[in-house]
Amino acid sequence: MFNKNFFIENTKTLFYALIIAVIIRSFLIQPFYIPSSSMEPSLLVGDRIFVTKYTYGYSNHSFPFSPPIFKGRILSNNPKRGDVVVFKTPSDNRTDFIKRLIGLPGDKIQFIDSNLYINSNEVLKSRISKNDIIYCGNRTINVNTFEEVITKNKKHNSTYFKNTNNKDNVSINSDAFIVPKDHYFFLGDNRDCSRDSRYLSSVGYVHQDNLVGKARFIFFSSDRSIGSIFSFWKWNKSLRFDRFFTKIN
Repeated sequence: MFNKNFFIENTKTLFYALIIAVIIRSFLIQPFYIPSSSMEPSLLVGDRIFVTKYTYGYSNHSFPFSPPIFKGRILSNNPKRGDVVVFKTPSDNRTDFIKRLIGLPGDKIQFIDSNLYINSNEVLKSRISKNDIIYCGNRTINVNTFEEVITKNKKHNSTYFKNTNNKDNVSINSDAFIVPKDHYFFLGDNRDCSRDSRYLSSVGYVHQDNLVGKARFIFFSSDRSIGSIFSFWKWNKSLRFDRFFTKIN
């Protein structure tokens, strides 16, 4: 009898813990892992971040497996230009992407001679370093790093290829993108190594219902090229302690 009761009570405890975890993950905060270099230098491969789910309200995509339980968003709040946002990519409504919000509904977004324009106004940027080496997938690239002033109170760093003769590159010259109603336009901070809203067939404009949450801070970071999290003898080199609990700008 003791063993049976012990099993039942532990099963109940695990069930309640699972329910609490689902509630926290769906309504409050959810951890995410950064698997690609598309948001360098702001986010590095191996960063683990917390995303608040309540910031923009809730949609079906707020919940595990995106169940079709209601339409639209409830308790909705509009995101702000410059926010770093997790969203479900429109191509499959399943894959999580993380990018920076650049265009609001009705905005005109365009690259002209490697300069970003929002509603025909050039986004101010100043070079803070040159010949930086960052990742683009599994290879390294030479880039210039700039500080961009996306709004009066919002600055962030972005990177562009140092040298390129490809004038068709969408970070040099692009079509004018007019953001539709109820949609948003996103870019990766690693401008020449990001699959984002410039690529209409794979990402394109993101509907407001696809927003998952706002990226808030990095709680853990490790360089897997040096060693996995289980390689504790390499922690002095693989763990990026300076990135622990840093706010995402």
